[in-house]
Amino acid sequence: MKTLFLALFAAFACLSAKAPAAERGAAPLRPMPEALEIRFALSAAPPALRGDATVYVLDPASGYRRVREGHDGIACLVERTPWEMRELRNDVYIPLCYDAAGDRSYLQAKRDTAALRAQGLDASALAAEMEKRWADGSYRVPAGAGVSYMVAPVMRAVGPPDLQVHTMTMPHLMFYAPGVTDADIGAKPDLADKASLAWPFIARQGNDAQSYIIQMVGTAEKAAIVAGQRDLLRELCAYDKVLCLPSAGHY
Repeated sequence: MKTLFLALFAAFACLSAKAPAAERGAAPLRPMPEALEIRFALSAAPPALRGDATVYVLDPASGYRRVREGHDGIACLVERTPWEMRELRNDVYIPLCYDAAGDRSYLQAKRDTAALRAQGLDASALAAEMEKRWADGSYRVPAGAGVSYMVAPVMRAVGPPDLQVHTMTMPHLMFYAPGVTDADIGAKPDLADKASLAWPFIARQGNDAQSYIIQMVGTAEKAAIVAGQRDLLRELCAYDKVLCLPSAGHY
């Protein structure tokens, strides 16, 4: 059985070879209404952390800009360009928040990725530049333990069971684990077995530095997140139909 961290790496590397441009959403990014983007970004954090979090919104012409300065160490945005996919899509939406150390490391890399895309780098050049920066120490992993919150009611990203881009409800936490593998923690995730993903496993996102221990929230907690964000879900669906959750849900 292929472990999830290897499967994620392989999927990011070959997604663009699997789908024609029309299916991959090759059109330029369009900005979200600012108020909606702020709410979407903040939905990635637990409710108690949203009130004093820093928020960034995306200007596709230049990159992210900070629209709210927080004081609790949490920073949030909606990622639109995961460089690891090696493909510039317009239909990826990943709301996420990082703690202070992650903001200076992982989240800074995501903000820089958006700026490079705005400067006109193609997918291959962008990925090569980000790989170079991680390799030369421009970005460094946090020195200690930390967490990224991803408990939004919806996201559109690469996901199970086939590691294609899906609109899904998959609230989870990501604990920094650079260089750690599934074997190191005894994890045996199986993309075809949803139950196996309820327990901690490793997701390797492009390089060893960006490896995380993933912990899904429970079924009851997931249902409560969706129920509490019905208005946001309706507005996101109205903004872009790819953010409309399937009636049966994906994950």
